[in-house]
Amino acid sequence: MAIAMGAALWSSSSFARALLTRTTSLSPINYTLHTYKSANSFLSPATTNKPPKLAVYAHARRALSSKTKGDELATPVDLSFEVPLKIIEYPDPILRAKNKRIGKFDDNLKKLVDEMFDIMYKTDGIGLSAPQVGVNVQLMVFNAAGERGEGEEIVLVNPRVSRYSRRIIPYEEGCLSFPMIYGDVERPDSVKVDAQDINGARFEISLSALPARVFQHEFDHLQGVLFFDKMTDEVLDTIREDLVALEKKYEDRTGLPTPESINTRKIKKAAVGFGKS
Repeated sequence: MAIAMGAALWSSSSFARALLTRTTSLSPINYTLHTYKSANSFLSPATTNKPPKLAVYAHARRALSSKTKGDELATPVDLSFEVPLKIIEYPDPILRAKNKRIGKFDDNLKKLVDEMFDIMYKTDGIGLSAPQVGVNVQLMVFNAAGERGEGEEIVLVNPRVSRYSRRIIPYEEGCLSFPMIYGDVERPDSVKVDAQDINGARFEISLSALPARVFQHEFDHLQGVLFFDKMTDEVLDTIREDLVALEKKYEDRTGLPTPESINTRKIKKAAVGFGKS
């Protein structure tokens, strides 16, 4: 299936509708996700093993640590930004930098969320993480419907994965930070997430199918992990030239050597879990 996550992530032609959108209200947790009417239109099966419809539940089989002790809190400087926001493209080192936890829930944070939704919609995305717009904090937004005023806008602050299913599904993903580049990525079909909302209130949400995949793509961004990190070498070979082109584009634009090169990537088995696991 093709998914362009705002990052991370996806566009309307495949998954290219980069992740995440919002509703007209950022009110605390009325996040049922049952309004994702058109989400399936953004996906095309990478295999005949089609995922279930967008039910919001998780087959909790595995638990991950949700400890946050020792995580560094973001300062006002870390949360500063200029409008209009711009999408950060690979191989900018911002995409690999550490993303700090948010401890202050104020009007500046609400403004950042508003701006993230705006650029997500303008770039035909369905999800977006803060580092993708140059702000290295633990924040993501998404709306699987991909249209302003449709679906439901989800805001996750300081998210942690508490459980995920053993059922692994391959989808073709894309990413706003990798324009017009797509490749198959295998991910668990459902997850259970602990997070805070825009006001700082803690909540738990279970996601499956498309919403679960969008979350996982954006969550990887918060860990400094990019979608091609989770591709097999066979899949990676199909996009290698495109990644090299982005590296050259970065060098031409900045006058600096690329901070990473796909051609020096070590051959390894693609990871299916979360973050750098």
